[in-house]
Amino acid sequence: MIHTRDQEIINITSEVEKMIKESKLQTGLINLSILHTSASLFVQENASEDVLLDISDFINTLVPQSSKYRHDLEGPDDMPAHIKSLITNSNLTFSVKNNTILLGRWQGIYLYEHRTGERTRAVILHLMGS
Repeated sequence: MIHTRDQEIINITSEVEKMIKESKLQTGLINLSILHTSASLFVQENASEDVLLDISDFINTLVPQSSKYRHDLEGPDDMPAHIKSLITNSNLTFSVKNNTILLGRWQGIYLYEHRTGERTRAVILHLMGS
């Protein structure tokens, strides 16, 4: 479970690496799935906070919260969150070699919270291999 605050982007790479180490998976694949339709997962540069701010600004321009949406039963932030989730990812797959996730030098794994307010998000890690 990952606790989020107001529409934030959280680097979850170290948590994923820790789970892989604890699993003792040597070679194979992992799949991460987020069990929500208003938050998402993505891989992006981890060297500069500005990258994440630019991504957030771009997504918020693309999907403005101020637009009128038919679906508003859970509040004005709900439908924009669904659209943001639609154009990002709900699943990510990575290779594992020697008990280590294979990421590029500047890659990090992120959870992107699209709703306002505090939330608890479930991310499932499925390990395949030996």
